[in-house]
Amino acid sequence: MTLFEVGVVIAVVMILAVLFLPRLLAPKRHGSYINCINNLKQAGLAFRIWEGDNGDKYPMGISVTLGGAREMVATGNVTQVFQVMSNELSTPKILLCPEDMTRRWATNFAGLSNSNISYFVGVDVTNELNPNLIVAGDGNFELKGFPVKPGLRSFWTNDPVAWTRDRHGGPKYFGNLAFADGSVQQVYSSSLHHFFEQTGLATNRFALP
Repeated sequence: MTLFEVGVVIAVVMILAVLFLPRLLAPKRHGSYINCINNLKQAGLAFRIWEGDNGDKYPMGISVTLGGAREMVATGNVTQVFQVMSNELSTPKILLCPEDMTRRWATNFAGLSNSNISYFVGVDVTNELNPNLIVAGDGNFELKGFPVKPGLRSFWTNDPVAWTRDRHGGPKYFGNLAFADGSVQQVYSSSLHHFFEQTGLATNRFALP
């Protein structure tokens, strides 16, 4: 082969690599969607196990003085809720969505902070009696096109809430919600208001990391 032919072959290989590399990476990203759902399912299970050992109430329904996190989560403190359930969660890695590139893994629960948590907590969900209540979910909300800041946030059912584009991308942006009955659903931005309405609450109060 001449030097020109070698150059042509290299150019063709590079073009093919540019065209097919995104497709080769797609299965990995799809897998991370599933991992995020699995993480939320494990967190939801932890809530229910903890509830069974604490008078049928979640940490959000029990005072800090009695081992819960009611007063703390009412101020928007997400970390305290998950620290209370450290035995049920087994590892803090569950609290990080694999698609969340803005945070990092925590090595232990003692050093857990917002920077290690991807998921919000439903402040007013104190037990599993209403299966439509949202106990947790992806915390990357935006309101009127602007990312919602961490802390205690209240959403009316008709608020134009959506998911940001920096986590679960695609033609339509979506996120995951965990419900009081232990189920998890993948929800598109256009359907968020429907799930907020289903809770039966005038406003849904979430503690965002």
